[in-house]
Amino acid sequence: MDFAHVPSLEHLIALSDDVGIVQHAVWDVPNRSTGYCTDDVARAFMVALAAAKVGSQREEALRLARRYLAFLIDAQLPDGRFHNFMSYDRAWLDDVGTQDANGRAIWALGYGLRFAPRESWREVCRAALERALPHVPELDHVRSRVYAALGLTHAVRAGGSAAAGLPVLLRGLGEDLRERYERAAAPGWDWFENSLTYDNARLPEAALRIGMVLEDRALVDLGLKTLRFYESITIEEELFVPIGNAGWYVRGASRARYGQQPLEAASLVDAALAAQAASGDARYGRLASIGLGWYGGRNSRGTAMVVAGGCFDGLEEGGPNRNMGAESTLAYLASALALADPATKVARDAREEVRSIS
Repeated sequence: MDFAHVPSLEHLIALSDDVGIVQHAVWDVPNRSTGYCTDDVARAFMVALAAAKVGSQREEALRLARRYLAFLIDAQLPDGRFHNFMSYDRAWLDDVGTQDANGRAIWALGYGLRFAPRESWREVCRAALERALPHVPELDHVRSRVYAALGLTHAVRAGGSAAAGLPVLLRGLGEDLRERYERAAAPGWDWFENSLTYDNARLPEAALRIGMVLEDRALVDLGLKTLRFYESITIEEELFVPIGNAGWYVRGASRARYGQQPLEAASLVDAALAAQAASGDARYGRLASIGLGWYGGRNSRGTAMVVAGGCFDGLEEGGPNRNMGAESTLAYLASALALADPATKVARDAREEVRSIS
């Protein structure tokens, strides 16, 4: 394998310690006062497992993965839900975490159940996932539900006893997406809500992945339709211009162009890969390449966002926020690793994008 395709883990290692991954950084120096969160550790666990599959740093990636999995198990409450915030001195700061944190923890456990290379880790993921499942229907935020659904699609594909009953749960999550679309959609607005806010492409991705697992063609078609709508808003002359967090995009109003967040490019890459898998259309490989290109400087400011495997925290009109925290770095690494994986069937130019950024 040509390891020039694989991103550096240098900054991920710098942010990580024997507890987990520090949330934020001052430039490229970890800001320990910000502590840890389950949101980031869940993402880090998936990134570490992906890095172990394709990179030259397999042993280091596995050491990190074990550490992150230990954090997730400690974060789980006796009732199956999860804490989110932990201080640097290892004290939990909340009674129960946000819905997004709970959804992302379920996502990570499902991913681990499918891709962890050790049976013991898969068993740990299975047990923790089973404890968390009763709380999935309690999630009412759409993104929280989507994060959980992505994890459950991995768990179904992993098979075994953990997959029993999951198709029924996934069908309910898919129906919820369909109903949200029917309530919000209108001519010229093929979307699930009346606004686009954060991690937007995860919604069509979830429709695609649930539809593929359940063999629900209508849900797959919904995912493709809403992804096309998202493309029409955010792709400008072969550049990805994500919805900015300085006002978002409310239907009927002007869309915010800044600050652009790295997780938006990551969700576009994953949605494009899901669309290619569902449709067989190679053009989605090009869309994944455009998403990854945002990190390398093919963005509205022409500014590279990646240094030594770390990613700047956002892109403003005046340039990047040069702090390199966990969420941003993990978003970049997840995207680059997805396109570096030889098991991923993408267009050649998407692989070339990985090489150019690494």
